Amino acid sequence: MPRLLSGFFALLWIVGCSPGSSERHQTLYVFGTLLEVTAYGAGADDFDRAVRGLEEALQQMHRQWHAWQGEGELVRLNRALAEGRILQVDAQLAGLLRRAQVYARQSDGLFNPAIGRLIALWGFHADEPPTGPPPDPAAIAALVRQAPGMADLEIAGRWISSDNPAVQLDLGAFAKGYALNLAIERLRGQGIRNAIVNAGGDLCVSGRHGDRPWRIGVRHPQGQGVIASLDAADGECVLTSGNYERYREFAGVRYAHIIDPRSGYPVRHVASATVISPDGALADAAATALSVAGPKQWRRIARRMGLKLVMLVDEQGRVWLTPEMRARVHFEGTPPPFSVTPLDRDAPAPLPPPP
Repeated sequence: MPRLLSGFFALLWIVGCSPGSSERHQTLYVFGTLLEVTAYGAGADDFDRAVRGLEEALQQMHRQWHAWQGEGELVRLNRALAEGRILQVDAQLAGLLRRAQVYARQSDGLFNPAIGRLIALWGFHADEPPTGPPPDPAAIAALVRQAPGMADLEIAGRWISSDNPAVQLDLGAFAKGYALNLAIERLRGQGIRNAIVNAGGDLCVSGRHGDRPWRIGVRHPQGQGVIASLDAADGECVLTSGNYERYREFAGVRYAHIIDPRSGYPVRHVASATVISPDGALADAAATALSVAGPKQWRRIARRMGLKLVMLVDEQGRVWLTPEMRARVHFEGTPPPFSVTPLDRDAPAPLPPPP
């Protein structure tokens, strides 16, 4: 099955959840990755029925929002944008694109789902890792000059258009978080109150794991094992963007799948960015934006996006955290070099949240 979301990698996982009579587990294959659903204290019939409905909804999203394969809604929309046509889309996709516009403004354009052509140019619109030399610098520069951005989209109800034919949408940087939130809401709607949904390492939780919170392990992006663990509270989502598992390599140089829209080139200064938020789509978008921002700019972007729980690991293995995140994480073994840094007080205030 083709991948929908290029950022689905196992950077996080559940720790301390041994199977038992009070737990229910089911593994689905959606979005080209394994999605694990775990519930605590749920009846077998209720759990199975809820998971079947969830699988159907997620498979539908996979078909409709795939960026480059099939004839789903996003493929049709990208074709219309390239041809200068207006297209009516489903209300759910229109709402998702409005949210993306807000996240793009909040992040000063560092989160930019409109750069699908750049992502494709680097070879990341494929199921297998790209090989060979990087793209022609002239081709990269030409796309950067056209400056495709979410502000180029005109959204009138469900009608979508753009005057910039370079706009090509790729929802891989935040639709995953949206889907995880939706999964938790659907499980709650079916009476499953204590659950965790883990898609390739990114996850949202509901309720508790018995008498304690759900405990999450954060994988070290530059080695094996866990760099830290944390307790996820009811309704929280934990999303990580990492630059080391999906990449192209040539002549000993790795080019990550996270592209800086300003330069057209992959980021090199951050190995991973982890964000905790009740809004999975926001956490997903922010993790990408903070990876692009890097150690010098991440605090300003985090503040503009209204975040408090943020952790970055740079390419030297140093860890950067907000005070709120430092209070939540527990480093495993010998702590890495880390810096606890409050968000800039003089940074611009957060923009309004999406509708």
